Amino acid sequence: MMTATYRKNAKIFSGYEPEPIKIAGILEDSTVDGPGLRFVVFVQGCPHDCEGCHNKEAQDFDGGVTADIYKVAEKIIKSRVERVTFSGGEPFSQAAELAKIARLVRDFKDIELITYTGYILEELFEAAEHDADIKDLLEQTNYLVDGKFEQDKKRPDWFYRGSSNQRIFDITCYPNSKRARLILKREDL
Repeated sequence: MMTATYRKNAKIFSGYEPEPIKIAGILEDSTVDGPGLRFVVFVQGCPHDCEGCHNKEAQDFDGGVTADIYKVAEKIIKSRVERVTFSGGEPFSQAAELAKIARLVRDFKDIELITYTGYILEELFEAAEHDADIKDLLEQTNYLVDGKFEQDKKRPDWFYRGSSNQRIFDITCYPNSKRARLILKREDL
C-alpha cells in the first residue's frame, strides 16, 4: 500500500483515460449501509426487480449517471471514511468496475468493504468459476449481504438487511476457501 500525501484539491489519478461506471448515487457518510460511518456507491441497473425495493430508481440500466471510476476512487481515498459499501442496483452487474475501484482505493488506504447483492453466495461462487469479474469483486469484498429483498419477509429490525431471507457473510477467506462465515449477530461485523 502506498502512503498517500495529497492536497484536498489535488488530483490523485492523472493521465488516465476515464473508465465509465453507471451510478445511481454516492453517500459519503452513511450509517445504515453497514456498521460504522460508510462511503456508499449505489450502482445503476438491477435485473432482480424486487417488489418493494427501496432503490427502485436504481433498477433501470439506462438511468443514473455515468461516472469515472478514477474519480469515484479518488473521492473514497480523500474521504475520512475507511468503510465502504457497494450497493445498488446490483453491484455484480458492474463487477469489473467496482473491483477496480476497490483495488485503486486499497493502493492508498485500508478499507473494509461490504457488497450488497440480490444473488445468493452459492450462485456467485459458481459464477466466479467462469467469470473473472465476479471473482475479482468477491476477492475485494470483506462482507457480502446476499439475497433478493422479499416484501413478505420484510424485517425493519433486521440489522443491515431488509428481509429475513437475506444473509451476511464474512468472505475474507475467498478465493483460498469457500467456507464463508455466516454473521448472525451485529457485534460480529
